[in-house]
Amino acid sequence: MNKNALCPISFKKIDENVARLNGLLTVIFLIYAVFSNSYIPLIVLLFDFFVRSIEKSKLSPFALLSKFTLTKLNKRPHLINAGPKIFAARIGLLFSVLILIAHIFNLDTLYYSLVIVFGVCAFLEAAIGFCVACQIYPFVYRFTYQNKNFSKKINSDFTI
Repeated sequence: MNKNALCPISFKKIDENVARLNGLLTVIFLIYAVFSNSYIPLIVLLFDFFVRSIEKSKLSPFALLSKFTLTKLNKRPHLINAGPKIFAARIGLLFSVLILIAHIFNLDTLYYSLVIVFGVCAFLEAAIGFCVACQIYPFVYRFTYQNKNFSKKINSDFTI
């Protein structure tokens, strides 16, 4: 199965360098949250992933800081399809919510487990540009959209 064929496609483009720096900032904020035992970095992560997941990256503190940094470094943009990154932001939003809830209710094992998984995913994006969300999207697609289409075909073929 060609996984790229199932990757969410968007007419929007984003700078891959910004996405990678956003991954680095995510790792930094997760580390800060763990060592400071503070809710503030978790709330910032939640807000940042929320605005990116609703495609309002102009309000994202991480995107703004990343763009500013890349401008100062005179780094040329490397434009890529925004669809996979929007999907990844939605997964990041889910992780941010779960991490914050685990922290609020002192569910330490869950909290640290989620932070590690989320941190590893963000680190892979930052270090080598590997988007874990893009790799799991085909499975999400298969279990959500294809199953719905399959059941519709069965219902339309067999009339009771």
